[in-house]
Amino acid sequence: MAKSKTITPSEITSNYMSYMLENGSKPVSVYAFAKKNNFDESIFYKHFGSFEAIEKAIFNTFFETTQNTLAKSKEYEQFDARNKLLSFYFTFFENLSANRSFILILLGNHTEQLKKLTVLSDFKKNFTKYIDTLEIETIDFKQKNITQIQRKSIKETAWIQFLMTLKFWLNDSSASFEKTDIFIEKSINTSFDLIDTTPLKSMIDFGKFLYKEKMNIN
Repeated sequence: MAKSKTITPSEITSNYMSYMLENGSKPVSVYAFAKKNNFDESIFYKHFGSFEAIEKAIFNTFFETTQNTLAKSKEYEQFDARNKLLSFYFTFFENLSANRSFILILLGNHTEQLKKLTVLSDFKKNFTKYIDTLEIETIDFKQKNITQIQRKSIKETAWIQFLMTLKFWLNDSSASFEKTDIFIEKSINTSFDLIDTTPLKSMIDFGKFLYKEKMNIN
């Protein structure tokens, strides 16, 4: 059979996800993957430098899909930072859940090392930029250097919070992942209450939830 002369990046991505789902692992090589899908190996490298590049693109697609969905909501633009972030989380993890089998194959063996995974590096950049756009209010110390430290701290804390949520979702076996929804709501409310300096009730509530689920967050 003659090889296809053209193939789009989205088709390569779709074929890659299908291969992972059918085989439970990555292709052994780009050559073998291209041959199986009837296109030249050189075409692959016109779009992606490696399989990891495809995986990074997939996570960025999840991010973009989430952003596009939220942009269509008139209510979203009226939300405060807390409810915008809640909406982002619920929408993003709904997208992940629609592709859970693939994500479990990709990340399932790395739940203790999510922070070190380079496959999430591009997504982290987009996510922390999004956090910046929320303009989360903090205590105003009237000093530029302190404000800059606060902004950086919020982005890093938000990223750690996201990784905690992703880890929880990967291990969640509840129907419709309802425990992940609870985790999202309680953790984000707690983080915003901490910024608002009124944390006690939410901290206790979130602490009880974590203790009940016996989650190891180290």
